[in-house]
Amino acid sequence: MDGPVKRALAWLGLSCLTMFAQAQSVDDPTRPPAALAAPVSAVPATPSQPQLQSVLISSKPGGRRVAVINGQVVRPGGRVGEAVVVEIQETAVVLRKGKSLHTYKLYPSSKTERK
Repeated sequence: MDGPVKRALAWLGLSCLTMFAQAQSVDDPTRPPAALAAPVSAVPATPSQPQLQSVLISSKPGGRRVAVINGQVVRPGGRVGEAVVVEIQETAVVLRKGKSLHTYKLYPSSKTERK
């Protein structure tokens, strides 16, 4: 290779290195803010009372009824802490704790308590 070709290749190589170095200093616009990327406590916080998150009811007569309470999948007769699942309705779950029945709604306006 002659002199001008070598100089052109050297200039091209330096240009690429400069562009690469500049690209390294640009922040990623899709990266979440640092506050969101902070490590979360290893122990998840447990809600003070059960929170109904989802209800799944089979469309077949007498089909399976399942609820998700505090991230735990439960069926009638299952346990949520010290409470027992008595009934799973379309938008609510009834739990028995001791002698008290508590109804937790999927879209709570307030917790209803039955005795």
